[in-house]
Amino acid sequence: MLVALLALQLGSLVAPAYACGCGAMIPDRNHRIGVDRETSAVRWDGRTEQIVMRFTVRGDAERAAWIMPVPGRADVTLGDPELFDELEELTRPEHRKRHYFWPRAKDWPFAGGAGDGAAAAPPGDGAVGVVGRERLGPFDVARLTATDPKALSGWLEKNGFELSDGLAAELRPYVAQKWEYVAVRLAPDADGAALQGELDPLRISFASERLIYPMRLSRLAKTPQSLGLYVLADHRMEPRDDIGGRAPEVTFAGAIEPEGAVAALTGGSPVHLTALDQEFPDPSLIDGDHELRTVADTPYREVIYHDRLLTIGGVPVWLLTVGVVLVAAGAIVAVRVRQRRPAVRSAA
Repeated sequence: MLVALLALQLGSLVAPAYACGCGAMIPDRNHRIGVDRETSAVRWDGRTEQIVMRFTVRGDAERAAWIMPVPGRADVTLGDPELFDELEELTRPEHRKRHYFWPRAKDWPFAGGAGDGAAAAPPGDGAVGVVGRERLGPFDVARLTATDPKALSGWLEKNGFELSDGLAAELRPYVAQKWEYVAVRLAPDADGAALQGELDPLRISFASERLIYPMRLSRLAKTPQSLGLYVLADHRMEPRDDIGGRAPEVTFAGAIEPEGAVAALTGGSPVHLTALDQEFPDPSLIDGDHELRTVADTPYREVIYHDRLLTIGGVPVWLLTVGVVLVAAGAIVAVRVRQRRPAVRSAA
């Protein structure tokens, strides 16, 4: 079973192994790869968790691999690329116009124009076991068990995954908790093309009585990390803490009637959708995995305001108002001057 499952022919890595929110990203020899953005959709019904993930990457690597720890026996399939477009549409901010009276810096007479504002199986060798292997489009996927951190690291290195000492050390807590692992080899469709932009999504499902999103391996990243998370559950869900990053920001929360790819993920049942964004300026501060909890089902949608100068017929209202006031003031002054002017008497 210990065949060259995911042979990447990796030598000693000159470039560091970057990490992403879902696991360790490993480039091929003498190349670099970085994850600028990880976006995941998580479906949890109280018993089973499904994670559909998509990476936005940069670098010059033609091949790469990543390791993702999971708390239970995992099934891996290709994800629907339309899922994230649908979720983005569902959670799109509401745009509203908002008018203001007095001119601002970009308005006349201060500037030339008006401006806009916006607000399984037992291990085969007693330490590491291969649960399964699948070829999914551009991905070669191995599902592993392990009872010893060194054995897991050694098996991965033997089969093409050269791990840094830091990554091997970060796997120890997962081995102690008897988690399993998804090891994935990925490469672009075109020969000689670098891994760039948005990669095809993968869907991983496993049994879990808690909603957990693996993040611990991201502490090895050398650059700031960005996480976008769509959570589909029976209620609004939010992380228990920030696990070393900035406070997670809720950009949408509300009940939805799923359609299309979202319905395929949820089984068509009405669910609550929570959209979260989080930044990790210093990934080394990440101290655990995200565990999400149920909170009050308070709806929320981000509102972006577009400020406009109040006009009538294209003429600023403030200018019309000032003009009216000046005309009225001039009329009053003229009347008072006329009233104070002494009458001229004619000679008898």
